[in-house]
Amino acid sequence: MTRVRPPLIILDAVADDKLFAPWFKDRATWKAWSALLAALFGLRLTDEQLAIYRECTGRDSPPTEPASEAWLVCGRRAGKSFVLALIAVYLAAFHDYRRHLSPGERGTVLVIATDRKQARTIFRYIRALLTQVPMLSKLIEREDRETIDLSNSVTIEVGTASFKSVRGYTIVAALCDEIAFWPTDDSAQPDYEILDALRPGMATIPNAMLLCASSPYARRGALWDAHRRHFGKDGDPTLVWQAPTRTMNSSVPQRVIDEATERDPASAAAEYGAQFRSDVESFVNREAVEACVSVGIQERSPISGVTYSGFVDPSGGSADSMTLAIGHWQDDVVVIDAVRERRPPFNPEDVVREFAAILKSYRISTVTGDRYAGEWPRERLREQGIAYDLATKPKSDLYREFLPAINSRMVDLLEDARLFAQIIGLERRAARGGKDSIDHAPGAHDDLANSVAGVVASLASTGHGYDSSMEWVSGPEPGQGRSLWEHPYFNGGRSRW
Repeated sequence: MTRVRPPLIILDAVADDKLFAPWFKDRATWKAWSALLAALFGLRLTDEQLAIYRECTGRDSPPTEPASEAWLVCGRRAGKSFVLALIAVYLAAFHDYRRHLSPGERGTVLVIATDRKQARTIFRYIRALLTQVPMLSKLIEREDRETIDLSNSVTIEVGTASFKSVRGYTIVAALCDEIAFWPTDDSAQPDYEILDALRPGMATIPNAMLLCASSPYARRGALWDAHRRHFGKDGDPTLVWQAPTRTMNSSVPQRVIDEATERDPASAAAEYGAQFRSDVESFVNREAVEACVSVGIQERSPISGVTYSGFVDPSGGSADSMTLAIGHWQDDVVVIDAVRERRPPFNPEDVVREFAAILKSYRISTVTGDRYAGEWPRERLREQGIAYDLATKPKSDLYREFLPAINSRMVDLLEDARLFAQIIGLERRAARGGKDSIDHAPGAHDDLANSVAGVVASLASTGHGYDSSMEWVSGPEPGQGRSLWEHPYFNGGRSRW
């Protein structure tokens, strides 16, 4: 069995012509990354590296030991993915974890990104670093599209951004790429939950390393929390490194950044300047949505004598989901009775027939929906005996009307994890024209949330609406409106709290 013997300093491996030096020919371009690697592994910093370290960490004192956890907040095209791959190969090939493994157990270097396709970008770098270095290629026992088994009982594997799929591994290193943009559809807090699932798998490996890298986005989530808690704090074992694109990779032309800044200054400041965005904030409070959920109820059957309303968010079946929500008005509360989502790929004709049957079961003959695909959804639903009215308001306006219903608990939601995650994942963005837009986060979806918000708006438009001014909540002047506790929903023992 061929094995590379530790210890070998990572910077020596980078400088070695027989190892990684061919990928680092322009040392000036990689000098900031060299400083990061030195700090990450607790190496002695040169004066130049120390200056870069202080600039990018906000700290004065250099590290004295390797970091077990590091967060890299760097601009686009800074080289994050390649450096994560380099670290993965170094840890997998030059460290001996076998004394910490049980017989038959393998240590795993787990690569996680927003999806498997993006994770394979790092994986391709890893494969190249291993297969194109003769002394390292001898370590490879088996490989496929998403896994490389090494002869030293270490496996490098692509994982998915799911707290369920990362459980059960013995993890020697976890590389979390673009963590600020991990999807939120199936979990309300995927970044925290995935990290919580990863850490127990690292507990039995003394020198296990957690690396999270991303260009920044909104001031929320695990990346922002790590920056807020650990950036600029000397002696903190968790390293946070924040740097704009050209600090880490000077080969990126300045004109590219200047053009992006001219188009959208706020976006460019995050994408290339590595600054968290101040123009993006959460649309609704998590606790407010939780208070509206009827725990344990996934659907309500049709009841005779009740008038129901439906809203559909159509899709062609290849990219977005097609969704349907049904609700009714009861005691001044919008009650959501049923939601449906069909994720792509699907046959839109089949989904139209399915949704039409559900609408008919609730005695709904006219459904409201957006202007997607022109006449297509109207024609197909009409063929099934369902009239299709176009929504008179854009999605952002539907969400604006949805918000006071949630905050005043005037909507009764079903217990649906994807619906809940989509609602709390909505973002309010400050637009140049002065009017905020409300939409899902990059890489996420809001199809279910859109349908539910549409039902709320549809019921309000038929005269069953709540007072969106919210004056009745704040306490009216004599003879005007009503207070929160005078609202019918809170009288006669009907309160849910």
